[in-house]
Amino acid sequence: MKKLRIALLGAGRIGKLHADNLVRSVANAQLVALADPMLNDDTIEWAKSIGIERCEKDPSVLIADPDIDAVFICSSTATHADLIRESAAAKKHIFCEKPIDHKLDRIREALKAVEDAGVLLQIGFVRRFDHNHKKVRDTVASGRLGKPHIVKVTSRDPEPQSAEYVKTSGGIFIDMTIHDFDMLRYLAGSEVVEVFAYGAIRIDPELEKLGDVDTAIVTVKFENGALGVVDNSRAARYGYDQRTEVHCDKGCVQVANDLIDTSMISTSDGVYCEKPTWFFLERYNQAFIDEATAFVDAALNGKPSPVNGNDGLQPVLIALAADKSMREGRPVKISELSRD
Repeated sequence: MKKLRIALLGAGRIGKLHADNLVRSVANAQLVALADPMLNDDTIEWAKSIGIERCEKDPSVLIADPDIDAVFICSSTATHADLIRESAAAKKHIFCEKPIDHKLDRIREALKAVEDAGVLLQIGFVRRFDHNHKKVRDTVASGRLGKPHIVKVTSRDPEPQSAEYVKTSGGIFIDMTIHDFDMLRYLAGSEVVEVFAYGAIRIDPELEKLGDVDTAIVTVKFENGALGVVDNSRAARYGYDQRTEVHCDKGCVQVANDLIDTSMISTSDGVYCEKPTWFFLERYNQAFIDEATAFVDAALNGKPSPVNGNDGLQPVLIALAADKSMREGRPVKISELSRD
């Protein structure tokens, strides 16, 4: 079967993760080149160790190469929209890490370029491919439990990000909660129409200088009448806390954390089990593989994107509404931002 010839754009932590998966775990994927403006000897050595012979500093060189079928955009967020437009113009299929951009006009311009070019675009909301969350979604979507009433997402990182990261991340709603906003839509099968958010600084007082928070509760209203809630913390000292639940007419479906192991030790002193896995690299490893596999399958077989451009736009709209709500102390309708 034909292989999809892929160029990796950005060889940081997430780029290397995708590269390893494409090389070792994804059938019909052929990772043939990478580009990174910060390319150095260590990156070149790593690339060669997994079979990538061609390394460039300028991504445009690879985008223009007619022998390359697709790109994985894993560079900094500020470059995503431009690389999407350039790749679409070159008729490349595109996988892009989230978010597409922080600005709505740049996102819409990128999506228009994809539509005009008729290429595949998949956004990297990896949690959709997790075995637990997918089971919740599939159960709700089947109608077995009736209409959804309440959608709950708990998402807490094991340790806070550095101040340097937060300075350019776009804030908690864009860099962290955006995954949970995608989960809300995915699990409810409906669009968010209104958002109310509270934020607090309970972990790192330095965040006040950066205008960000480390603890948040976000409530939403869905178009289908259901309600949703997300709770976030940047420091769950016991590990990566990832739980979802949907309460419906006829029952409820919920999933707990993946643990380091499932052993349970019972003694006269109590009952003990392991903590959740430490962070996203451990928790969502198989989901990253399944995500890349879905992209390659869609690109080779002309299937629709499992996470399309609108799926990239809507969580940013929700994030911007949440930020506006937190700062203004009022509910914010998505339609207020959709007009911007």
